[in-house]
Amino acid sequence: MLQNYQDLSFVHEWQRYSDNLATELTQCLDEGKDVEAYRTLVETISAMPIGKEKALAADALFYLLMDAPQRADYPFVEPSDYQGILDARPANRRTYQIPAADNTLRDKIAGAWLGRICGCLLGKPVEGMRTPDLWKLLAAEDNLPLKRYIGRDKETLLSCGIQNPDPGRCWAFQKLGYMPPDDDTNYTVMAAKVIIEKYGRNFTPADVANAWLSSQPITAYCTAERVAFMNFVNAIAPPQSAVYQNPYREWIGAQIRADYFGYINPGDPETAADMAFRDASISHIKNGIYGEMFIAAAIAAAACTQDPEEILLAGLDQIPEKSRLTRDVKAVIDFWKSGKSEKECFTWIHEIWDEFSAHHWCHTNSNAMIVAASLLYGGMDYGKSICMAVETGFDTDCNGATVGSIIGMAMGKACVGPEWYEAICDTVDTSIIGCGMYSLSELADITMGHLK
Repeated sequence: MLQNYQDLSFVHEWQRYSDNLATELTQCLDEGKDVEAYRTLVETISAMPIGKEKALAADALFYLLMDAPQRADYPFVEPSDYQGILDARPANRRTYQIPAADNTLRDKIAGAWLGRICGCLLGKPVEGMRTPDLWKLLAAEDNLPLKRYIGRDKETLLSCGIQNPDPGRCWAFQKLGYMPPDDDTNYTVMAAKVIIEKYGRNFTPADVANAWLSSQPITAYCTAERVAFMNFVNAIAPPQSAVYQNPYREWIGAQIRADYFGYINPGDPETAADMAFRDASISHIKNGIYGEMFIAAAIAAAACTQDPEEILLAGLDQIPEKSRLTRDVKAVIDFWKSGKSEKECFTWIHEIWDEFSAHHWCHTNSNAMIVAASLLYGGMDYGKSICMAVETGFDTDCNGATVGSIIGMAMGKACVGPEWYEAICDTVDTSIIGCGMYSLSELADITMGHLK
């Protein structure tokens, strides 16, 4: 499974496990593994030049780390198997009456799609920026606090010290005519048009893996997803595909794939979470899986309630009660209930998570906390909430999309104002093989056809 070439520098760093051993060590410590004794070995191998020898040493280290025992003082219970997750959920869980498949529900589903797309577009041009640069840019164009799409004036960018803005970024200050392809929207469309359309509601993790292999090239996948893709190609099947040389296994990549499973299970958080597990388990473990289950269940509940706290708690009902994700989201709810301000809350999140650490910046839990805070402090106001989610930094397009999706489902399509939807002209483009562009009406109709 290892390259036979001495020089592996042509391979992207996400595909070189040997270059990500520090992240692996941090991930193992997060999971409660007793691996501190391997720190010196991690540092030694990390310092080796890129090549076959380093890759072989890292592969041997991987097995040592995976075999390490859990610390006796670790307070969390975090299974990655489905039955284990079910058994670890809270005993008392919220249930809802399944809404009728009528025009009211169709409007909510259309709102969820539109809310997701516009929220993603708001955060897309500044994805990867850390808040010092982000806030400097927003202030320079009189857009701090964030209240509209972000402009792309070259002189403003240069004056903010942004010398080489990514030409691939999408800036929606002008009317675009459609939502350009993005991984956050690609996954939602893929769930609809490839996974459910081809395999049905009883799809398996292996079906999802095959959908990935047939729908996009490896370069369309990032971090945990790219590692999983490589593992599929090398005949490593789920759930081991989520583990083998995957230091990103609790990053946000599964959480952003949750939405469609909520859309097609309105009022049924448990089934939404079940589908989300089948999707997430091919690339993630523990809190990486829980993030997708949490968001899918929250969206399913949002079809029946507009109360942001209840939506969040309904999501938490479907994941282990003694998980880090439950602890972190409940901490946000408690912070909000204490009467402290939104500024204090987002400052506190930044104190817990270091945005300059890739592991923290892209982790499921840090971004789930931002989503939760944006829903609570935004009061389910669409524009206010997606702006909070993006202005706070971390994974801006992911969080804007997730917040927008939940609010759109809860409030319906009318909650997304023309200042947001006019830029995309009711159209989303994808880079999925065999898909292309869709109107919002088409997507809503497809979704209605996939209801139970």
